[in-house]
Amino acid sequence: MNEVYKGIITMLNKIKSGNLPISIVGLGYVGLPLAVAFASKGIEVIGFDISKSKIESYKNGIDVTCEIGNERLSKVKNLNFIFEPEDLKKAAVHIVAVPTPVLDNKTPDLSLIKSAATLVGQNMNKGSVVVFESTVYPGITEDYCLPILESESGLKAGIDFKIGYSPERINPGDKKHRLENIVKVTSGMDAESAQFIGDLYSLIIDAGVHRAPSIKVAEAAKVIENAQRDINIAFVNELSLIFDRMNINTLDVLEAAGTKWNFLNFKPGLVGGHCISVDPYYLASLAEQLGHHAQVILAGRRINDEMGKFIADKTVKKLIHSGKAVKGATVLLMGLTFKEDCPDLRNSKVVDIYKELKDYGVNVIVTDPIACKIAAKKEYNIDLVEFSEVKNVDATVLCVEHEQYKSVTMNQIKGAYRDVNSLPILLDVKGVVPKNDQQKFDYWQL
Repeated sequence: MNEVYKGIITMLNKIKSGNLPISIVGLGYVGLPLAVAFASKGIEVIGFDISKSKIESYKNGIDVTCEIGNERLSKVKNLNFIFEPEDLKKAAVHIVAVPTPVLDNKTPDLSLIKSAATLVGQNMNKGSVVVFESTVYPGITEDYCLPILESESGLKAGIDFKIGYSPERINPGDKKHRLENIVKVTSGMDAESAQFIGDLYSLIIDAGVHRAPSIKVAEAAKVIENAQRDINIAFVNELSLIFDRMNINTLDVLEAAGTKWNFLNFKPGLVGGHCISVDPYYLASLAEQLGHHAQVILAGRRINDEMGKFIADKTVKKLIHSGKAVKGATVLLMGLTFKEDCPDLRNSKVVDIYKELKDYGVNVIVTDPIACKIAAKKEYNIDLVEFSEVKNVDATVLCVEHEQYKSVTMNQIKGAYRDVNSLPILLDVKGVVPKNDQQKFDYWQL
């Protein structure tokens, strides 16, 4: 053991006692819960984000992610939110939790993780431990991020600092599966760092940690988790396309099949967000580099990416069959975020429905009770309206099953329609309308 790392294990005790800070770089849906969890254990945490407005919100006790909640955030101690990267020099451990999206051509966008590695490298000290949580394909941590850290810091990995990888498993909006009660996969570049990183996360993870034998194994485990789920959802989405042509209710079929003990319970729907709809492309990109074309993975992605267009087309057909002119018709989309009870708008597939309907000349109204109006306008040029202001609708698409929508009655939805003399058109993407209410509408369910 070299001189720098003779005290790496005792460093954990200093961290536990609050005498040695750790930093969290990137304070979104992954980073903020991490920062709060460590701070809640009495650990001194430096929370850094490049968004000054986000930092100001957190300082004022406003949780823009809705993952922690304003009340808990305002009460947490030992958490110092910063915008200036120089303060990162005070930390002994740096945990990087920045997004890893894809480019328009569906290839990995590593610009954010590159910027984070550069920033950490410029502000790390001898003896530091750097842990990456961002979803990547195997090799990115050691072959891509490590050289950046060395170049920017002038330090040598394994001698002057160590690295590890612990993939995030945050499920935004999920109030049951939280950071603390989900098993955490950890890894390090050698036995020493692997031990330290596993012990560090054990301080906050009640469910325990799984110590992967290598960083690449941990990276691979993460990237296949969401790819597997994506493929399973693609399968039931394809079933819904088939059964729709046969006029068979897909959810009825799945309910019947689900009586078998080993049937996997997946439902059709829009697959967006920053994980399931993105991670498979990272795995497919790696496969291409290795000379293998990922047929199953990309086939699943293709099906899921086309669901928004399919739903828009069904909406247009419903308008035509009811004798309504498509061009100039008004369609209400209820929900814009990528999933229920989560304000995250990234890679929302509802936007695909919106764009397709606009191409048909449809007037599209969008409402979402928890999405940020400013973000919707900035990201997609969509003006969100309050449901109470909606009127003269020709069709409604229930896109996202927000809890707040449960207080909206079917009569309130019917009251927003232009034509009161015919059955109102209602498309139910999530299959949430009770059967006894479905007959009140010209109803379609994915």
